[in-house]
Amino acid sequence: MTVNAARPRARTMNLPNILTFGRVVIVPAVVACLFWPDEYALRWTALGLFTLAAITDFFDGYLARIWDQQSALGRMLDPIADKLLVSAVLMILVADGTIKSWSLWAAIIILCREILVSGLREFLADLKVPVPVSAVAKWKTTVQLIALGFLIAGRAGELVLPGTVQIGLFLLWISALLTLYTGFDYFKAGVKYVVEE
Repeated sequence: MTVNAARPRARTMNLPNILTFGRVVIVPAVVACLFWPDEYALRWTALGLFTLAAITDFFDGYLARIWDQQSALGRMLDPIADKLLVSAVLMILVADGTIKSWSLWAAIIILCREILVSGLREFLADLKVPVPVSAVAKWKTTVQLIALGFLIAGRAGELVLPGTVQIGLFLLWISALLTLYTGFDYFKAGVKYVVEE
């Protein structure tokens, strides 16, 4: 009995899930660094932490698959960690004026899509309907993370690479367009099951 009881715990607390937990822990640290937007050293620190979190986003899923360590906790926590990271960074970048004017719409589109997909996933989960991640959604996430990386560097990045903020905003809009496309796919899947109900 003791051995069998220990197995699920050992499977749950594996390296992929620890990496995912780490990404959640990094979120407040990134936000804290960006509270002082004119402190360039803190912006570089925030970028380093954000990059680390983005890397764990790739490796937790990859390692879980190749080591056959996928778990219910990992499936639940991974999208939550992603949404926390993206949403928190978007909000702090809007607050410090890095994202402003028309680019606010790109941030709004991304945040609204995250809420929509979360709601649809919950609804479809009740129906026992899996929601696989498409290739386009993976590209969307990649572009989104790169865009946020440029925007986190922000004014500090301009000293190294002039146009850093503009590159970030351009990629943010690309990400927003991909977000609309993938969000519509999820919405169609959800509506299909609503109509069938």
